[in-house]
Amino acid sequence: MKIYNTLTRQKEEFVPITAGEVKIYACGPTVYNYIHIGNARPICVFDVLRRYMEYRGMKVTYVQNFTDVDDKIIRKANEENSDYLTVSQRYIEEYKTDAEGLNVRPATIHPLATENIEEIISMVATLIDKGYAYAADNGDVYFRTHKDEGYGKLSHQPLEDLEAGARIAVGEEKEDAMDFALWKAAKEGEPSWVSPWGNGRPGWHIECSAMAKHYLGETIDIHCGGQDLIFPHHENEIAQSECCNGVPFAHYWMHNGYINVDNRKMSKSLGNFFTVRDVAAQFGYEPIRYLMVASHYRSPINYSVEVIEQCKAGLERLYNCRDNLAFLLKNAPEGEKEGEKEIRRRFSEYQDHFIEAMEDDLNTADALSALFDLARDINSTLNASSAPSKELCAYALGLFNELAGVLGLLYNQKDDQLLDEEVEKLIEQRNEARKNKDWATADRIRDELKARHIVLEDTPQGVKWKVEE
Repeated sequence: MKIYNTLTRQKEEFVPITAGEVKIYACGPTVYNYIHIGNARPICVFDVLRRYMEYRGMKVTYVQNFTDVDDKIIRKANEENSDYLTVSQRYIEEYKTDAEGLNVRPATIHPLATENIEEIISMVATLIDKGYAYAADNGDVYFRTHKDEGYGKLSHQPLEDLEAGARIAVGEEKEDAMDFALWKAAKEGEPSWVSPWGNGRPGWHIECSAMAKHYLGETIDIHCGGQDLIFPHHENEIAQSECCNGVPFAHYWMHNGYINVDNRKMSKSLGNFFTVRDVAAQFGYEPIRYLMVASHYRSPINYSVEVIEQCKAGLERLYNCRDNLAFLLKNAPEGEKEGEKEIRRRFSEYQDHFIEAMEDDLNTADALSALFDLARDINSTLNASSAPSKELCAYALGLFNELAGVLGLLYNQKDDQLLDEEVEKLIEQRNEARKNKDWATADRIRDELKARHIVLEDTPQGVKWKVEE
């Protein structure tokens, strides 16, 4: 598999540290509100990365943190006359609701910053001992950016360019404007923990370095997140981790592109800011998931009502293929027929195309195209056959579900139990009426079922039905 490495700005062959195993760290949300559609992209994209690597037989340890103490969380708690723990726990649960709706599997580990204070303090102390950090008189601890010769290697910006926008804020006691906080001294009314430098709480960047080390080791295979995290968050993580541990932090860095809304940057001030919960209430969760995998993860995505409607239509085509296959399988005769081995071989080629796309820097767009090509071939080949065998139908359905599952799609199963005994009886009565050429009764039953949003389709293999919304 080839991965575009932000660190080297080129595609590289992925070689894990330990053969057959992959250690991935993904930056999770700061839990002070509902996640927005921009947050949904890395959550979905790197869930697909994990799924694909497991599909290819690798053991994946996937760590995604929750930042559960932060200026924004404290501000939210103050607005509500609450506390940081109440706010963070509430929005962790809301995140889980949205993640489940998006069919994002829980990480192997979901560590919290507040559960790893000891590891954070230990890392800060090591950086001070090595001369890479210093404690200010007010109890803050800062990282000496100029002491790290490699600083800027992820964002590919020389230090002098990064310095141009750096400022020392009121109350900060930095040696240099580029230095960043590892530990923040306690302020009145804020949560704090005991440290050698006085009561305080961790800076944003240090928590990820400490948790990655604690749960995955000093060097990990892949670190991933949104493009907006390249600088300063991931740049600072590299600096902290490598200066503390003396070894490379991550071998591969993967970053997804931005999401625009109606071709403009999403912003509350522009009134085009959408949470996942808001979009899902109108369109459902799965079209959001589809949107995230329909483009290459490094390309920008444009969100609009028209685009999300197109995603719904694409999903409907895939669901129709799966439902048709399930119907054919239920009514198919036993025993593979002549020529069906060749059909199976042809279907397997779409799997090859799917894997080829995913091996090329997780190209989900081309992988999705391979799934649609498979659906098109299944529809034209099996529906044209008067009676494809149960073996062929089972193979096609299994392959189709397998590839869709790698992308995390088609997870809303349609329930055959929607047809209760009364409806099933009506379908049987209609079949009997048709045998007796009682067309008036057959038409009346069809209309009655249609009024219940149950649409019938007469096929050579029998009567198919679906529930219309």
